[in-house]
Amino acid sequence: MENPGGSSLPAFLELQRTRVLCKADAPTHTEGFQYSGAFAAMGVDTSVSVEKFCSNFKIEINRLTEEDMEFDMIGVDASIANAFRRILISEVPTMAIEKVFMVDNTSVIADEVLSHRLGLIPLDADPRLFEYISDDVPNERNTIVYKLHVSCEKGSQRLTVKSGQLEWLPEGSQLTMASPAQSGDNQRTYTSFGQSQQNTSERPLGVKYKDITIARLGPGQAIELEAHAVKGVGKVHAKWSPVATAWYRMLPEVVLLKEIKDGDAEELVKKCPVNVFDIEDLGNGKKRAVVAKPRACTLCRECVRPTDDQVELRRVRDHFIFTIESTGALPPEVLFTEAVKILEEKCERVISELS
Repeated sequence: MENPGGSSLPAFLELQRTRVLCKADAPTHTEGFQYSGAFAAMGVDTSVSVEKFCSNFKIEINRLTEEDMEFDMIGVDASIANAFRRILISEVPTMAIEKVFMVDNTSVIADEVLSHRLGLIPLDADPRLFEYISDDVPNERNTIVYKLHVSCEKGSQRLTVKSGQLEWLPEGSQLTMASPAQSGDNQRTYTSFGQSQQNTSERPLGVKYKDITIARLGPGQAIELEAHAVKGVGKVHAKWSPVATAWYRMLPEVVLLKEIKDGDAEELVKKCPVNVFDIEDLGNGKKRAVVAKPRACTLCRECVRPTDDQVELRRVRDHFIFTIESTGALPPEVLFTEAVKILEEKCERVISELS
């Protein structure tokens, strides 16, 4: 078996170097060879270099929708894949409701719980258009203001308050902080907008999903509030995390160690809950098992129980199937691009500190 460096290793060593074997009881060969001279005596160079990384690294997109994407990340170590996962979850910024000014709340939901629910509503606002708030001075460049005023008339049916009823206020807060000292003084609000946000945004800065239930009001109950959204990251609070989930798994590799025919083939196909195996008709009433969908393998290991002399399950060590599910603030492909930029900034910071 040829390795990427052009030299060759014995098949069992190449398997151990590039694959994780999944036995019936536990996986083996889980630790990679970190030492660059591990196979120097055999003339194989396993050292890491920028040239090798650039020649081996590939991204192949398998599925891309408005809400999620699946792609293959090939030629990287698990630490790199995990770095992207952690950055996506906790360091790519979004906008989320941080402050809620309650004017009236006679619903059965406490103010604190209602504020928490509002914070978790995904906003349809590009965080790249905004700055982080500093010195607690809200303005049009760092704060988005929403208003919610809903009431349920006495004698009417119960009313469901949806996220779509949050009204964007592009001119800023409408709540006054205090009465002016003199009648000619301007009333101060909770924001200091110099201009309307309609001049800076091409589309309304509303909520992403308008059918999220915020509360249910009974007859005579009402909610009136003003919510201020600011820019933040998921490591401060989960409401700023731009992904519902970001995860990866190593590419499955399913190998038949011998030809499995007839009744044994049918039994093997029935064992797999995700239909990795299929039956091939050989003619004359003969059948044999084939690996039809190895990528679908979830490593349940039913096919290697009670014995593993028919099937071998492997994972490719440097090939990851990466899945990103966006909460809606940014498309998933943009989220990954932003994660790459953040990792690049981290690397530049480390190089700068070392030099």
